[in-house]
Amino acid sequence: MKLLQNVINHKINHITNDELLKHAKQYNISLTPEQTKAIVASVKGKNINIFDDTQRSKLVKNLARIIGPAKAKEINSLFLQLIR
Repeated sequence: MKLLQNVINHKINHITNDELLKHAKQYNISLTPEQTKAIVASVKGKNINIFDDTQRSKLVKNLARIIGPAKAKEINSLFLQLIR
């Protein structure tokens, strides 16, 4: 289980704009290229652990300021699906 958590966290912390757009489309989350750039900039290299409730909550709050609360809520729902 720990290995899977490490893989997921590594992917999130090193995602590119194109990968994020692709995954957003796959999960029916509409993001603009500007939003993906802002999201990638806010997570890249930060070593965020989405399995930690405090870190995930802090990230979602930051994303809400950047891309709006509705989109941040959608992304949080996706995170919750990933960690279950």
